[in-house]
Amino acid sequence: MSLFMIHFLICNIYLCGIIGMLFLLKHICRKILSPRRQYQIWLLFLCLLAVPFLPFSLKGIWEWVPTLGNNFLFPKTTAAPLSNVGETTDFAVNLANDFAVSVNQDSGAFWGWILASIWLCGIFIATIKLCRSYLHLRALEKSALPLQNDNIRQLFVSCLQECGITKEIPIFSTAFLRTPILVGFWKPRIYLPISILNDSSQEDLRLILIHELSHHKHKDNLINHFINLAGVLYWFHPFIRFAFKDMRSMQEMACDAAVLEALDASQRLEYGNTLLRFAERNALETFPAAASLINSKSQMKRRILHIVQYEMPTKAKQRKSICILACTALFFCGISPAFSIYGAEQNQYNWNISSKNITSVDLSNYFGDYEGCFVLYDLEEDTWQIYNMEQAEKRISPDSTYKIYDALFALEEGIITPDNSFVAWDGQENPFAVWNTDQTLSSAMASSVNWYFQTMDTQLGSDRLTAYFQKIGYGNADVTGDISSYWMESSLKISPIEQVELLTKLHQNEFDFKAENIEAVKEAIQLSASSDTVLYGKTGTGRVNGKDINGWFVGSVENGQHTYFFACNIQSDANATGSHASEIALSILTDRHILP
Repeated sequence: MSLFMIHFLICNIYLCGIIGMLFLLKHICRKILSPRRQYQIWLLFLCLLAVPFLPFSLKGIWEWVPTLGNNFLFPKTTAAPLSNVGETTDFAVNLANDFAVSVNQDSGAFWGWILASIWLCGIFIATIKLCRSYLHLRALEKSALPLQNDNIRQLFVSCLQECGITKEIPIFSTAFLRTPILVGFWKPRIYLPISILNDSSQEDLRLILIHELSHHKHKDNLINHFINLAGVLYWFHPFIRFAFKDMRSMQEMACDAAVLEALDASQRLEYGNTLLRFAERNALETFPAAASLINSKSQMKRRILHIVQYEMPTKAKQRKSICILACTALFFCGISPAFSIYGAEQNQYNWNISSKNITSVDLSNYFGDYEGCFVLYDLEEDTWQIYNMEQAEKRISPDSTYKIYDALFALEEGIITPDNSFVAWDGQENPFAVWNTDQTLSSAMASSVNWYFQTMDTQLGSDRLTAYFQKIGYGNADVTGDISSYWMESSLKISPIEQVELLTKLHQNEFDFKAENIEAVKEAIQLSASSDTVLYGKTGTGRVNGKDINGWFVGSVENGQHTYFFACNIQSDANATGSHASEIALSILTDRHILP
């Protein structure tokens, strides 16, 4: 919940800018956009407000085609039953040690829960106010009586025919209303004040009824319920309240336009006079669940000006307004992933699969109770085998696997060299005895010595680290966490697929780094070698509050004529370590005859 609130707060900051852009768009295109189109733009915005609460990750519109290809085009194979999970293959006798220190993630939770408490209290209060309005409306409905005036009932029937509505809509009269309202979506009903029935002409009543029926045709009552719900969830946001005020105004003006389109020029002026006469004789009254004729004096002024200046839109103007609406919809589809709380928490890698030869494989037998994935890439065949695509695209903390590239950056900067990577131990006690000694790149990589790589990071600095991570395309390249732990269940994130892509680029030196530095890193992560097969790899373990929740094993196998790159990740509430990830990966590679 606390993490949700942090992302939700960020979304609401973005919404301020979006609202400003929409008002600017409406102002620039005011001569092109009709009230109906402006209202539809606000409807798109209302849909955007729902995105943070969707229980799934939302993708931009340009990502859906590859996703469909992933579902329908990938062949799927089933792995053979696991026979040796948990056994260490003889080939990997020099597998790197897997050491990890625990990090505490409670620092941001407190403020997240404080924000959540305030937000939920506000929702509770806003819900009570909304319920009181609904109860007041319900009491009013119970006091109303079916309309008895036969002349007005016949007029109402002709209005239904004029609007092309075949559904039977009951009409009632009441002494407790001051403005006509339309209530209900599944069972719509119209309530008319008795004062209108006594004081208005037949033509005034006809125009009023057509206006209310226009609300029904455009499903405005249903939309009002969604506006009310959004108002409760975003009770704290003044810009959204301002946007909703304009949206309701556009709703009324759009209905005015629908009425005006059905009238000739002389009747349009009479419609404006009808609204003025009604506003003069009746007090303002609003119901959040109903579509009413008059809501405010300022709204009435805008509506009268709109009626006076109304012109039937030309076909050219209609085409332009449709294009503007379509572009706005595409823009919202494009930015919607940024508002997806699930997407923000899961941080999916947007992998372009259109040109990839991918096979989905079932390796569930290897993973047991772990939630995990396995990614295998054959360089020569240019083929991918992936177990659990969704997990393979998820960006998570790299933990100690980041040290492959951290060492490369330090070599490029000359902090260490291939011939001299010695760093003296500073004498401070560490949680593992093997860390309490002088280190070289090979020993530090083999024992995953945190202080060695933290020394590299301190000398590199955050700016240079960010530049290097961005240069090689390392996950989200976010090193805003503490310089000593940004890679340990903190800000830096990378997906298993990206791990494999980076290992491939490292092998081919697509980073354009010095060849001797690339070779030095490869030597540091070499685990085993035989006459025709070499295994490279690095483990990583994410330990939070004393529990191992994230286990990595990434690397490559050079096997005769083929070079394979792999990434295995496992996650659990406990006991998800790099060692266990390596056992699973080595079992898979052995069973597939990639390792002897």
